[in-house]
Amino acid sequence: MSDKSYLNWPFLEPKHRELAETLDAWAAENIDSNPHPGPDVDDECKELVQKLAEGGWLNYAVALRSEGQKLDVRSLCLIRETLGRYSGLADFAFAMQGLGSGSISLFGSDALQQEYLSAVREGKKIAAFALTEPDAGSDVAAMSTTAEDAGDHYIVNGEKTFISNGGIADYYVLFARTGDAGAKGISAMILDADTEGLEIAERIQVCAPHPLARLKMTNCKIPKSKLLGNEGEGFKISMATLDVFRSTVGAASLGFARRALDEAIARTTSRELFGAPMADLQLVQTQLAEMALDIDASALLIYRAAWTKDCVAERVTREAAMAKLYATEASQKAIDTAVQLFGGLGVTVGMPVEELYREVRALRIYEGASEVQKLIIAKQTLMNEGH
Repeated sequence: MSDKSYLNWPFLEPKHRELAETLDAWAAENIDSNPHPGPDVDDECKELVQKLAEGGWLNYAVALRSEGQKLDVRSLCLIRETLGRYSGLADFAFAMQGLGSGSISLFGSDALQQEYLSAVREGKKIAAFALTEPDAGSDVAAMSTTAEDAGDHYIVNGEKTFISNGGIADYYVLFARTGDAGAKGISAMILDADTEGLEIAERIQVCAPHPLARLKMTNCKIPKSKLLGNEGEGFKISMATLDVFRSTVGAASLGFARRALDEAIARTTSRELFGAPMADLQLVQTQLAEMALDIDASALLIYRAAWTKDCVAERVTREAAMAKLYATEASQKAIDTAVQLFGGLGVTVGMPVEELYREVRALRIYEGASEVQKLIIAKQTLMNEGH
């Protein structure tokens, strides 16, 4: 049983504590926590989206301005942490409904919010966020996908890659160049999946199976009514969206780490080694202590960042980067320790720690690799010191 004392920390309000307890009970009944690669990950994701919608959890992933809603980052973190503890794929399904609609929640017109967010919330549309390109990952400003002005619409040409939900999404929040080189020439718009000229050029297989694809756009027509914010604000929109969801990546990895610690404790207290439980060995106790320490430190950074975003500041670039960097790196370390404590079983397909080992690896890369987070933290620290 994972430690839940953190729910009493001052970063969280009674509504958050109730959310965490209610979701935990729901997930125990509705989410299969046993590893099962499954023959069709697309269908599994679609099924999970429907379950999350029916449970009401996708209400937290969107924010309709007309209903006076605002994305609550603490709720998003609690949901991703809890789902991550049960199933990496369930976390993925929820996270992409949030990330793929986040830019619309933050910058979409009332008409676009009504058209897309209500459908996302109800599980009727699957969302995706199309930012990365073959030659523009960490360096977003180097993107080459173009959106040419053609009167009342844009003509889009280019490629996007490593797009989560690629191939099953109903729409993509697309970032493309409408102006000169650099960050100020990028705009954000919605590309519907049935747009003529949009092709799923490749389905990408990764170590932890998720729907992932390379997209190719050839003379795709996107009405200007699908523009998010103003022309040239795409870079700002992408960064503001990541400002919200970057902390939640750390939260997902925290859920993975909590599950790893649970599994490690169960293993070391039930298996005997040299005539006594493994947990009696001081070396094992040291490893468990380091896991517990890293988990609490991660949680402090995550919920500090989420609370700051919800209650104090509009932008939390530094805090979110710290949370994402520390939590994902610490989770990788904790899961590696759990695998080691399991011995040969730890690398056996079908064991929870083996699945966690594959699931956590991508979190140190997507939504800003660990190395990029260090640059962000350094830049923000120097700015705060007046340099």
